[in-house]
Formats: sequence, C-alpha cells, structure tokens
Amino acid sequence: MEQLFFQSSLPRSGSTLLQNILAQNPDFYATPTSPVADYITVMREVYTNNPNVNAQDEEQMKAAFKNTCKRAMDGYFEPLTDKKYIIDKSRVWMPNFDFLTFVMDKEPKMICTVRDLRDVFTSNEKNFRKNPHKSRAAFGMGDANTVPKRIDVWAAPNNFTGGAIDALNDALRIGLADKILFVKYENLCLYPEKTMKRVYDYLGILEHTHDFDNVPQATHEDDKMHGIFGIHTIRNTVELLPSDAKQVLGQDVCDWIYNNYKWFFDYFGYNY
Repeated sequence: MEQLFFQSSLPRSGSTLLQNILAQNPDFYATPTSPVADYITVMREVYTNNPNVNAQDEEQMKAAFKNTCKRAMDGYFEPLTDKKYIIDKSRVWMPNFDFLTFVMDKEPKMICTVRDLRDVFTSNEKNFRKNPHKSRAAFGMGDANTVPKRIDVWAAPNNFTGGAIDALNDALRIGLADKILFVKYENLCLYPEKTMKRVYDYLGILEHTHDFDNVPQATHEDDKMHGIFGIHTIRNTVELLPSDAKQVLGQDVCDWIYNNYKWFFDYFGYNY
C-alpha cells in the first residue's frame, strides 16, 4: 500500500457506488463499510482510561499509542490486498478527522458523498416499504407507523442517517469544508467523467478511464448485520433517476426536511 484514503459519507448518497467505480481501477482496493475506524477509536478509549497507560510516562505512551494505531491500520489491510491505493469507507471517520490526522501525522484525504436529503429519506422509506414481511423492529421503527414518525426516527442523532447528518454539520462548523472533498450524488450520476476527474485531482493520483455503463459490484456486505436490507447493492449503470420524494413522502414532509436542514440545502446548493 502506497496511500490510504478515506470515504465518510451520508447514507443513501452514492457512497457504495463511488467505492465500486473506484474499484474498477486496478490500482485501487475499495472497502465495503469497514471496521478499521471502530478498531482504532476503541483503542483510543483504552489509551485514555486504562490505569496501566496512565501510570506511565505520558509522552512515551502517546507515541506508543500513535504507532499502535498506525500499525493496526496497516496490519488490517496486509492480508486483504497488495494494491497501491486503498480507500476505506466508514461514517466514523468524519467525526474523528482530527484523531485521524494525529495518527497519520498529516491531514487525511477524505471524500464525502452528499445527496438531496429529501431523496435520502425517500430512499430509506422506499427500502422500508420493499420489506413488508420484515417487522418494524428490524428497521428500528418500533411503533413508527406513519411516514412522519419514521422520518423522526431516521433523523434522530442515534440513527445512522441522523448521526451522519449531524457529523457533516459539525464538520462544516469546525472548518473541515476545505479539507474534505464533497461529491454530490446528482453530479456523480449526471457528469460521472467530470466528477471522477475531481476525485482523482483531489487524491493527487493518475486518472483512470472508467466504464460508467457497466460498474461491477466489487464490495459485498450482509445488510442484515446493519439492521437494514438491500442498501449496499448498486445499479450497474451510473444514471440519475427522477426524484419521487413528493410522491413517496408527501409535500408536507418534504417541506419539513427542507426547513429543518436549511443549512444543508443552502451550503450544497439544492433548490427548494
């Protein structure tokens, strides 16, 4: 491995699609949702709270901890790939950007895909409706038996969608906007060649010619382990389907999403 890159994106915003486009490049190993960030953030808790660490020289323990994290990341990928470039995907990376900078001794190259939030929530709702044979508990819905109640569940900070939106909001507040490459899902689908050129320019590596009409599924994960179903399977053709947010959610719910997340719509230029 020559370089390790990171993707920390919104759910249902093309993050899996982007990983699989990059996987067409023979120099790239693109992960499914990865545990690496979880591994090293758990180690940080041990480092912070373990009395055996705290009883020793602080600077020595700090240096040892950093080296342990570096070697853990390298060691994770050694049996998985010998490719030049790795892009590791996890929503844990963005809220830990500074920690990752500490571990790597440099600012990481991180990509975040975004999408009109009305379509993000619509995708959640459509996926929910595709599985009427599954209990609401499988989706974390409990007694959320209406569209607005389900949106409330998905928008909550402890949900994977709401938590990712909050992490993005905080990243913008603390000045990470100039350090992270934001890729709009709509642009990836409408202008894939131009968008991928931006990606390669940001990563600082030679551009690859991709086949956007045939993107094989290179990443695989069992969505049942996430408590959700079928969200990490891509369409093989890169194309933007028309938004059906108003039809699926209703105009009132779309208005609520827009008003509640106006900072997002303003910053990324999504129209009302």
